[in-house]
Amino acid sequence: MTALDSLGTAVGALRPVGLDELVDRAALLTRLDRKYVLPLADLPFLLGGLGMDVRVLEIDGERDFGYRSLYHDTPRLDAYLGAARGRRRRFKLRIRSYLDAQVDFLEVKTRGPRGTTVKQRTPYEGDDRLLDPAGRAFVDTVLASARIDSRGFRFRPALTTTYRRTTLLLPGDGSRVTVDTGLVWALPDGSRVLGVPDRAVVETKAGRAGSGADRLLWSLGHRPCTVSKYGTGLAALRPELPAHRWLPVLRRHFPTALDGSPA
Repeated sequence: MTALDSLGTAVGALRPVGLDELVDRAALLTRLDRKYVLPLADLPFLLGGLGMDVRVLEIDGERDFGYRSLYHDTPRLDAYLGAARGRRRRFKLRIRSYLDAQVDFLEVKTRGPRGTTVKQRTPYEGDDRLLDPAGRAFVDTVLASARIDSRGFRFRPALTTTYRRTTLLLPGDGSRVTVDTGLVWALPDGSRVLGVPDRAVVETKAGRAGSGADRLLWSLGHRPCTVSKYGTGLAALRPELPAHRWLPVLRRHFPTALDGSPA
């Protein structure tokens, strides 16, 4: 049995939760995110230790879902460099596609008080490679509310990510855990592609005190790390960019990104 088979068996044993209930109990659009990178073989230990009340998002009988995110940035890479240099007023901009449901959202992430992440989004039906006027107006409004002047920004595609996601609800503290597998990074022109088949990105979304999932991960020897699907991915595929913020996680968890190995 492969690690993915073991993960599927563990997820299959959990009680389901519907999307409406998940959003109602743990929307967490303003939250503190902690990210971990785990070998796939460690995931069943995580799921097995979360307790009897953990529930898994289920829609139409499915428990893992395909995601595609097309990140937009300026020609100067203001979004990337804002994160790379730890700027207080930084942002991410992406069009996220829920592949199974065939719906798209335009999403903007900014920084809130005390290190929290604030995500705002709107349904999007335009060309994902070129923001339509309504989408551009939405982005400018969100960034202005975060004191980011985007009037001179010209956005264009910078990175595509695809992966499969399983979402867990921890009812005891109202927190969420997402488990992403099958991650693939690609430049928009297809010139470089990097797959990460043997790692999972686990993200906990809770308040500042952390969640039961965080405490379990810590007990298993895992610690939060500086990993960003956009920042880490672009650093992996474009080695000429400043990447000191993400080099430790690249060296430890994604060494093929640094040695030039094919996907």
